[in-house]
Amino acid sequence: MDLLFLLLLLFSLLSLCLSVSACCYPSKRKPNSHLAFKSYPLLGIGPDFLRNRHRFFDWTSDILCWSPNNTTAYCRPGMHGILTANPLNVEHILRNNFDNYPKGPSHFHTLKDFLGRGIFNADGNIWKVQRKIASFEFNTKSLRSFAITNVKEEIQTRLVPLLRKTSELNQVVDMQDILERFAFDNICKLAFNVDPGCLGGDGTAGAEFMKAFDDASLLSVARFFDVHPLWWKTKKALNIGSERRLREAIRMVHDFSDNIIRSRMEEEGGKQSTEDLLSRFVADDLNSPEFLRDIVISFILAGRDTTSSTLAWFFWLLSSRPDIEHNILDELKSIRTRTRKEIGDAYSFEELREMHYLQAAISEALRLYPPVAMDTKVCLKDDVLPDGTSVRKGWVVTYHAYAMGRMECIWGKDCREFRPERWLENGSCRQESPFRFSAFHAGPRMCLGKDMAYIQMKSIAASVVERFHIDVVDGLKCPELLLSLTIRMKGGLPVRVKERCFHN
Repeated sequence: MDLLFLLLLLFSLLSLCLSVSACCYPSKRKPNSHLAFKSYPLLGIGPDFLRNRHRFFDWTSDILCWSPNNTTAYCRPGMHGILTANPLNVEHILRNNFDNYPKGPSHFHTLKDFLGRGIFNADGNIWKVQRKIASFEFNTKSLRSFAITNVKEEIQTRLVPLLRKTSELNQVVDMQDILERFAFDNICKLAFNVDPGCLGGDGTAGAEFMKAFDDASLLSVARFFDVHPLWWKTKKALNIGSERRLREAIRMVHDFSDNIIRSRMEEEGGKQSTEDLLSRFVADDLNSPEFLRDIVISFILAGRDTTSSTLAWFFWLLSSRPDIEHNILDELKSIRTRTRKEIGDAYSFEELREMHYLQAAISEALRLYPPVAMDTKVCLKDDVLPDGTSVRKGWVVTYHAYAMGRMECIWGKDCREFRPERWLENGSCRQESPFRFSAFHAGPRMCLGKDMAYIQMKSIAASVVERFHIDVVDGLKCPELLLSLTIRMKGGLPVRVKERCFHN
């Protein structure tokens, strides 16, 4: 094994020398050297990239904040790229010149083992077919009603009892894990009409799947942070190290997904008989079991990781701002008083839409910690971005949503503060340009489940906040970011749950 490692190391160093050319800056004005990426002979930004991998989002955000046009160029072994947090560039990439910036083959093959041809990893006609079907389903009232009913049931029968028990026992629990298990149960019922029972009940198979899903996500993303793609490809061919662990995790994910599909196909016999999302894809006989599996994995990624990530950061931010928590409670109390409903009664769809301050607070969490921190495209033809940056064919172009939330030129001098009021106009939560606030992506690939996600997150947050105070253990310390497909907290979110006292 030591010999294999030595050979891999030598192979990687050789590839460094063969694949890197000089890096150019994105504009005629050369940024101050200590505020921009440093480019080393032959190695490009490779050495600094390796030194800063553990704080990659903050490292790159700092560089973009100080770049004259919030855009910079870089090169790594085997790659030239553009990194931007400029809203004009984001609009150009995601809408105005959409066809010139697909995901691209490199991105596809890096995530293919895990995501396959699912909607988040697909381009061209395969993406369009999935988008069309999913778009139709997300616009149906029956799905919205189905989603609201599911989330209400999950809150009342599992989440609230679990938090109440935790409060009684004065236990320290991982709120991120609780939210992920909640979201996993919820998306499985919504998308597949399957209840894995991870939040309460047995849920052994579901819990094992979640662990494998997390491992597959982390190890897949780690491929992007290797010094050169040949490194992970060689380990995969030899079935060693992280690639061996990734293969085992993906096998468990595939087994779980295949069981869902097999069960559904046997139940329906090819006919659409339930309200869930998977049924419409199963009804098309042209969709192979492998393609359906990719769709299942994409649904789980979209429904579990994004909402749970946002709510975990929301509760962490809220824990240090009792004034904001008080404002949310006032809004909820006002709705309860007007509708004459008791605490514990589920909120209706109309009541959830009235929670403008809560939506503003959730939007602030999304602005500062967007679930998908960065999104990468590839340039098909030479292009010039609106800020004057030249992009060559084959270059990688990445917009940095995490950095955009920290830009004074977009959000003002208080851009790093958690301030829901920035979203309010005349008491209502305003809409923001998706090219400035890109947490839900933008353009033709904008998130189809945005409205449903807000309704679900508001339902969960309102039900928790009005019943419990979430006291974060060591809340003043910012959790370390995990480099996964979505922004998650390394080590989870340890909290103590304190049930509120209610007086008539």
